[in-house]
Amino acid sequence: MDITAIGEVLIDLTQQGLDEAGIPRFAANPGGAPANLAVAAARLGASTAFIGRVGQDAFGAYLRRVLTEQRVDISGLAADPLEPTTLAVVMVDHTGERSFTFYRDPGADTRLSREQLPTALLLSTRCLHFGSVSLTAEPSRDATFFAVRTAREHGAIISYDPNYRAALWPDEATAVRMMKEPLSLVDVLKVSEEELPLLTGTDDLDKGASLLMAQGIRVVFITLGPRGAYYALRDGHGLAPGVSCTVADTNGAGDTFFGAALSRLMRLPSLDALTLPLLRDIAAFSNRAASITASRHGAIPAMPSLAEVEA
Repeated sequence: MDITAIGEVLIDLTQQGLDEAGIPRFAANPGGAPANLAVAAARLGASTAFIGRVGQDAFGAYLRRVLTEQRVDISGLAADPLEPTTLAVVMVDHTGERSFTFYRDPGADTRLSREQLPTALLLSTRCLHFGSVSLTAEPSRDATFFAVRTAREHGAIISYDPNYRAALWPDEATAVRMMKEPLSLVDVLKVSEEELPLLTGTDDLDKGASLLMAQGIRVVFITLGPRGAYYALRDGHGLAPGVSCTVADTNGAGDTFFGAALSRLMRLPSLDALTLPLLRDIAAFSNRAASITASRHGAIPAMPSLAEVEA
């Protein structure tokens, strides 16, 4: 397996405009950042798997079907008999920017435990990807750290997207402390421009990337919205300009970017083969993929194929 993502898969109840009476309309889109990334990478040519938990309900069955249809291995996706599939209500403003409300206290995704992890998959995957949402509750937090350490000990590349969601943390200080905790285990990191100061205390891209790489991280991406993406290796850094598009919905664009980047990194024999020119090309490719997602509604339904990105 090229990439195995662990964490949340959920329903994004995403605003789809207003009806004639001004009442918001919502679509039940499949979502959850790690699941989004697994789909994005699969659509772009990588073999991917997902580890997580959904409810024994109609939404859970729907999510299983969606991932299967997108050629994501779901042998590590379990159905929880007690808790429902997690819901995230996504409101979209006139610029396409999102705000989130979660129905997850608890949700099925928080109940993933280390005993439920597919050991064979953790031992064989080339890359294990996770985010911070699974660190917000137990036992999913313990399971995530166990999975990361197990895969890392067996040679996997570890990728991490902090994916800060304020509504899921008791306060910002707790969120920052917990989001920082895995950094020493990470090889490839993607943060947004807004998340960079939370992890580093600075909004300076060069200084922030240097502080992150000082903790052992080998590849850093900082997404900058329409301005593109900053990328850094130990031997240099650069900025890949954004790709212009008419924004419909930014939901899933960052996951598409990172899924695209990891799909390209998996084409290399190892991270040792990565050079700054190659990383620049990867960032440019990922920007193109993210711009296509942002130009459409939803997260997973909006993600492009390899032919679309390479067109």
